[in-house]
Amino acid sequence: MFNDLTLLTDLYELTMMQAYFKNKNKNQIVVFDMFYRENPFGSGYAICCGIEQVVEYVKNLNFSKEDITYLKGLGIFEEDFINYLENFKFSGDIYAIKEGSVVFPREPMIKIIAPIMEAQLIETAILNIINHQSLIATKASRVCYAAMPDGVLEFGLRRAQGPDAGVYGARASIIGGCVGTSNVLAGKLFNIPVRGTHAHSWIMSFEDEYTAFMEYAKLYPNSCILLVDTYDTLKSGVPNAIKVFKEMEKNGVKLKNYGIRLDSGDLAYLSIEARKMLDEAGFKDAIISASNDLDEGLIESLKLQQGAKINSWGVGTHLITARDCPSFGGVYKLAAILKDGKFVPKIKLSENSEKVTNPGNKKVVRIYEKESGKIKADLICFENEVFDEKEDLTIFSPKEIWKKTVLKGGEYVLREMLEPLFIKGKCVYEKRDVMEIRKYCQEELNSLWKETRRLVNPHEVYVDLSKKLYDTKMSLFEDMKR
Repeated sequence: MFNDLTLLTDLYELTMMQAYFKNKNKNQIVVFDMFYRENPFGSGYAICCGIEQVVEYVKNLNFSKEDITYLKGLGIFEEDFINYLENFKFSGDIYAIKEGSVVFPREPMIKIIAPIMEAQLIETAILNIINHQSLIATKASRVCYAAMPDGVLEFGLRRAQGPDAGVYGARASIIGGCVGTSNVLAGKLFNIPVRGTHAHSWIMSFEDEYTAFMEYAKLYPNSCILLVDTYDTLKSGVPNAIKVFKEMEKNGVKLKNYGIRLDSGDLAYLSIEARKMLDEAGFKDAIISASNDLDEGLIESLKLQQGAKINSWGVGTHLITARDCPSFGGVYKLAAILKDGKFVPKIKLSENSEKVTNPGNKKVVRIYEKESGKIKADLICFENEVFDEKEDLTIFSPKEIWKKTVLKGGEYVLREMLEPLFIKGKCVYEKRDVMEIRKYCQEELNSLWKETRRLVNPHEVYVDLSKKLYDTKMSLFEDMKR
């Protein structure tokens, strides 16, 4: 939404930049990893989303005259550093997991190799972008999984935390699996399907419900979903909708994508009774759509436990705000420093084992079971490590090293996950259409075992360390503890 995101950063990024500058190590090449520690929503996976906006942010990264004037006015930055910022341009490398991919905890989603000042500056914006969009895309994928094979529409704009969250949340929802959005601006910006019906106010503005339905049906015969709960769903709304459908047919109009929407009350009971009424009237192909504070848990219950006859879902508040898990939890950590032509691994220690980082210049290798095409595990290893699919591969849990799995040569397939976005400051990313990313995301989700897609207590996909990386991590750990 904002064209200039250069100052979308925390103040300490800029004060650290000045400190690096003053200490003459502004050109020190480092590696930073952006990753997350725990899957949101109790899910078995997450969706990588927001990469395209990260690319646009870095491409447009420069300090305008207005930015420079503002920073001077803060009174904490010296003239030589300000002069440096006036000509700032990102010159490093950025790698990322392809947008729409399924991802797992502790593996780098984005890797930055750049002068330390440049890498430090972009931390906050990258986290802001990736954390939000990955969170919403993951939520959308769960909602859509619960609704399968029905379509889900994203209806959350009015409940989003601001315009930016509404627009990019709609984009992420489509990537995660939604078939359309009510957000017209998102439709324009990203060329994604826009959908909608009408409000209760449309019904209330007419003398009676039937007239309101008829006028709407005349105007939109190819997208006629009538909201039937303004007065009395089963005694008034559904009968009037049926009356309108019959009259339209009598007048020679072939209705397409037509039906009713329920927005209140007992959705299971009302949909079952409405289905009976529509079928008896000869409208067996009429859609029954539902909204009203839905999420994946309620949709699953309505479909599987309550026998609801709903086949289209409008999900707003719980999706666009990720209400049950409002933060993705992505972090950005220093992993290595270039010294004498080699990357020296760096590690962050913590009393909490989950916060101990994986050191070094790394890559992520995805391991697929050859026969099924399903994901077996992900392997984090050093950038220069090479594996042969014809040979046996031993992988083990970095937390419980006695848990080992030997993959037989020829029975697995490897795929490197990190792809270049920028090389020496030049953008090499190829822009993709959002609907293309959505299609790819569905393919990625299909590579998960159904046990991993369970909404509750899913199977964990293991993210293992190579033996070389594990040994390096343990050695650094012991050195730091001395």
